Amino acid sequence: MTCEELKELLATGGENLFARARAIKSQVFGDEIFFRGLIQFSNHCKQNCLYCGLRSGNKKLQRYRLSKEEILSCCEEGGKRNFKTFVLQSGEDDYYTTEKMTDIIQAIHRQFPNCVITLSIGEKDAKAYQAYYDAGARRFLLRHETINPGHYSKLHSGKRKIETRTECLKQLRKIGFQIGSGIMVGSPYQTMDNIIEDIYFIEKLKPEMIAVGPYLTCKDTPFKNRKNGDLKLTLRLLAIFRLMHPNAFIPATTALAALDPGGREKGALAGTNVIMLNLTPQELCKNYRIYDNMEG
Repeated sequence: MTCEELKELLATGGENLFARARAIKSQVFGDEIFFRGLIQFSNHCKQNCLYCGLRSGNKKLQRYRLSKEEILSCCEEGGKRNFKTFVLQSGEDDYYTTEKMTDIIQAIHRQFPNCVITLSIGEKDAKAYQAYYDAGARRFLLRHETINPGHYSKLHSGKRKIETRTECLKQLRKIGFQIGSGIMVGSPYQTMDNIIEDIYFIEKLKPEMIAVGPYLTCKDTPFKNRKNGDLKLTLRLLAIFRLMHPNAFIPATTALAALDPGGREKGALAGTNVIMLNLTPQELCKNYRIYDNMEG
């Protein structure tokens, strides 16, 4: 699609756009929705991203970490519910060394050999990524958030660069992982041109997973007074990604549900085909708070 066509769809796309996306999704996947078991095993994070409630600078958050045994217990619950994929998600927590993470991955792989292990644990070096793969992990979700360097710098503190993010995605793909990336829609300072850049970046990257959700504020961040992202724009973008990437796994994110009680259903009508259900112990879910009113 041309830049002008994309801008028009993002501005005015309606039921015809969603119907086309649903038709493409049905041609490839039928009516199947893929359920993933989400385990948010640590809310510690060494990074200080300005939009995220897990940021290291948030001193109000009650931190927690799950042990290997507690993570396996979450997987056991997922096994009872017939989940075939476990998604291990955390902040960038150096407590979980490469050795500790590979031990956890190996334990899950031994106990649930027919389940796919997906990691969402941030930026690591190639040696660590290789160790995770060798231990049995096969998918890695690493949203790039925005491909524009200027916009990226406005969302992150310190010396973080988008080039580091994209190099991680490159290394993951080289190792053999199925990769996932994506953006926040309506994040502070984002322009329509930024979104177009992201569409073209993802078109070139061709990830197996595309995670897109609306930006949502967190009261314990510097962006606490910013507006939430727009649901309609997010849904249009999801439909566009389905049209451009027919074979991708595209989740209806928890952020959709946080913005609108029927958000996940609307996501499905826009062509999504994945839902993540939380296996994290219920008493801890409230502390994995990337944004306010995060669904447990």
